[in-house]
Amino acid sequence: MSENCFHCGQPIENERIEFDEKVFCCNGCQSVYEILNLHNLGNFYEFNKSSGIRPNSDDTTQFDYLDAEDVFNKVVDFHEGGTTLVTFKIPVIHCSSCIWLLESLNTINPKIKYSQVNFTRKTVQIAYKSDELKLSELAKFLTNFGYKPVINLETADKKKETLDKSLLIKLAIAGFAFGNSMFLSFPEYVGGNDVWMENYKHLFRITLLILATPVVFYSALDYYKSAWYGLKNKIINIDVPIVIGIIMLYGRSIYEIATDYGGGYFDTLCGLLFFMLLGKTFQKRTYNSLSYDRDYKSFYPIAVTKIDFNGKQDNILLSDLKVGDRIMVRNQEIIPVDSILIKGEANIDNSFITGEAALVPKKAGDKIFAGGKQSGPILELEVIKNVDQSYLTQLWNKEAFKKTETGLDTITNKISKYFTIVILTITAIAAIYWSQENFEKMFQVVAAILIIACPCALALSAPFTFGHIMRILGRNKFYVKDTLTIERLSKIDSLVFDKTGTITESKKSNINYLGQNISEFDLKNIKSLLKNSNHPLSKSLYDYIDAEDEYLPIENFVEISGKGYSASVRGKLYKIGSASFTGQKSENLETAVFVQVGDEFLGKYIFKNEYRKDLITLFKHLKSYQVNILSGDNASEEQQLKTMIPNVSQMRFNQSPEDKLEFIQELQNQNHKVAMLGDGLNDAGALKQSDVGIAIADDTNAFTPSSDVIMDGSKIPELDKYLKFSKDAISIVKLTFAISLFYNVIGVTFAVMGKVSPLFAAIIMPISSISVVAFTTLSTWYRSTKYFKLLK
Repeated sequence: MSENCFHCGQPIENERIEFDEKVFCCNGCQSVYEILNLHNLGNFYEFNKSSGIRPNSDDTTQFDYLDAEDVFNKVVDFHEGGTTLVTFKIPVIHCSSCIWLLESLNTINPKIKYSQVNFTRKTVQIAYKSDELKLSELAKFLTNFGYKPVINLETADKKKETLDKSLLIKLAIAGFAFGNSMFLSFPEYVGGNDVWMENYKHLFRITLLILATPVVFYSALDYYKSAWYGLKNKIINIDVPIVIGIIMLYGRSIYEIATDYGGGYFDTLCGLLFFMLLGKTFQKRTYNSLSYDRDYKSFYPIAVTKIDFNGKQDNILLSDLKVGDRIMVRNQEIIPVDSILIKGEANIDNSFITGEAALVPKKAGDKIFAGGKQSGPILELEVIKNVDQSYLTQLWNKEAFKKTETGLDTITNKISKYFTIVILTITAIAAIYWSQENFEKMFQVVAAILIIACPCALALSAPFTFGHIMRILGRNKFYVKDTLTIERLSKIDSLVFDKTGTITESKKSNINYLGQNISEFDLKNIKSLLKNSNHPLSKSLYDYIDAEDEYLPIENFVEISGKGYSASVRGKLYKIGSASFTGQKSENLETAVFVQVGDEFLGKYIFKNEYRKDLITLFKHLKSYQVNILSGDNASEEQQLKTMIPNVSQMRFNQSPEDKLEFIQELQNQNHKVAMLGDGLNDAGALKQSDVGIAIADDTNAFTPSSDVIMDGSKIPELDKYLKFSKDAISIVKLTFAISLFYNVIGVTFAVMGKVSPLFAAIIMPISSISVVAFTTLSTWYRSTKYFKLLK
């Protein structure tokens, strides 16, 4: 009995190495095993035994060319501040162990910051320290683990793959063979004693064999690969019964024409694969549409401030930006497109891209990548790339903001696993029965069972339903990051609202000034400084101050989150913020912004918050949730809030960003599923910590990658509708599961009884997927009309 390698599972042929009471087929597999255990990554083998990839010791591929500047710039996604992001295509990725290992590379090599696998596209994105690790060394490092990256012009171009061309070719071959085989099988169906037909039937049958062979060995190739990978890892996936049916029909057909017993089932086999591939093409197009519809236009409700050479400002849609346009970026705003710095003191925080909070200073003429966040005064930038070509379009799915997988994927996988085992058991029983009743019919019965039971519709249910839900929510200004967020929304039982800018109007406040007269010179400076902040109070105060709006240079800008900021404008130092920030005392628990110039206190702007409309009705509809209010302001409006929210659970004031994050953690430690609603500025940590972070965007210049949802501020009174619609989405998914299973139960029952032919089974198989799509479309539309009257 041959032994198999503990690491890769391949038979041990030439070399047998014993190590740590295990056997390996080569030094490469042993080395990988040692490295994994050295770094406490032995769990790799617990996911799927013998699932490793055998490193090719004969592979002498050199990757030195990757270090050439032109090639490097072509291959990498992002390069700045000692951090580089690169996406490699690795075709050998095939199971959960591969994903786990490739996403644990930073544990093995400290020069790697993080890595993220896209299983469907067989790619891994890696962030690494480029001042310590060369790109060529990174590629060699992966190759030594058996995951050799494929690098060519196609992968370097990073073009979006809308549909696999090879799948279309396979479908075309199967369609051609199916049409012609049906025509050539006509003599077999007609029958009779025609002499000419009798003399040429062998020619027709051989032609049918020739037509069917490329269909079996090429068009069905993906099914063989999927089944083989599953069996190799001791997993019976959904393609195993399909492969058994194909092999059985092909073998039986060859036997019949070789013994002159009959014409075989070549036409049925070609038709089977044609309709299966048609269904697969339909399914793949569905997945692609769900993936590629989710670009910046769908998710980011972002406008930008465009400026002309005379300093005139105009807010335009991000999608309308063109190369050569000049834009304005304020403090704590995300750079929306790849740009060149024209004017301003830039300190770029690339933590949303690299995961590392380090400021990179920039000077005029330097390139700034999309996705970086400005920390400092206003910048003037010149656009050098269109939005869809900038790195921002990839930010939403990066590792730093990825949440853990949740229930429905696990349910789908479990159902598919047990579903296949049950189907194979039924097939075996049916084969035994029909072999005794009608041996010839047994082949048709078995093939029909295996074909009709393919759970394509089952696999399609969740992503297609959630995709529709995401589009409907997006049309109603509730921009959801991904499908898993919808599931998490449905499980929320505790809501945490930030007060300022979330349940209050960010641009509407009753403001009164108390203090000494402020000169026109100082007012212009203060207004210009306020323009640099995204805090709701600063925005309100900017609109309130009656002074000419001049674009004045800001120097030495410093902001303390949740407290205030200071900077020099035209030679004078200003401090704007809370009472403690300016060294003053707040009276009567008021909400106020204090202003100081140099060492002289000028005065304070006292705010009376204006709450959003229909909040009382909203909180009545949220009785089933635990409602909490957090605020960085004082408790001056506590009684008003209690009147407005009689079912409030907790209210906390004078909360710093750290306090808000810790409050979220407290609720989660009590097993609550928490959704945090904040303005996305001082609430970034709490938004990221919560199970669902909902960033409220009144001013669409603000952008918060650490949130799961971006919600238009005007839609807050309708929050209960979004939550209910998310719960409806789960119900729809469960109903589609039920429809898929019901279809299979009915279909398999008739197949076992011998009343369904393999060809008919292949035809109705994609119909089940279409029925799921139709049901999902109608049901999501119907439920949406209950909550949202206007769908644009």
